[in-house]
Amino acid sequence: MFAAEFEPADTNGRRRSPRAPVSLDARIGKAGRTLCKVVDISIHGARLQTYSALTKDSTIWLTLPGVDPIAAEVKWADDYVAGCQFTTPLELDVFDRLVELNR
Repeated sequence: MFAAEFEPADTNGRRRSPRAPVSLDARIGKAGRTLCKVVDISIHGARLQTYSALTKDSTIWLTLPGVDPIAAEVKWADDYVAGCQFTTPLELDVFDRLVELNR
């Protein structure tokens, strides 16, 4: 008989970095004409509630409060909720500032 103890790896799910719950008004599109709500965010991406459906694998411009538009790839979309990955991660100070807007 063979027995061994093991300790599972803590992989933090599939995420590269932890997400923070937020409620931020943002805009989609280079001109920022489409409104959306950011419901959680990390330095690598965000989950959005939108008023128009987004398409998986499309690239969008996302304008966060006080931040220049950032390109993001839509990784998944389900009706009016979508998860996106930023093409360039947010700077940590920018991420911290966005999270602080909700405190």
